[in-house]
Amino acid sequence: MRRLTNIKQLGHIIHQARKTQNLTQKQLSAASGVGERFIRELEQGKISCHIGKVLQVTNMLGINLLIEDSGNVYEHGGMDS
Repeated sequence: MRRLTNIKQLGHIIHQARKTQNLTQKQLSAASGVGERFIRELEQGKISCHIGKVLQVTNMLGINLLIEDSGNVYEHGGMDS
């Protein structure tokens, strides 16, 4: 598990997951229902990326996101969430 401190780190993880799954940005955008430009900007760590669209992309890639708050862990993950 990694601790994220900025959007650039998340963008890097998404980029690596896309490459590992042999997807182009165009294929990922079509599969996740967001624009290709959004995928580019997300992978580059653009600060103003919309969280809802980020969740669509991470969900499609099967990336689990965990949020920890005062000892409680909240999870958004994979294709089922």
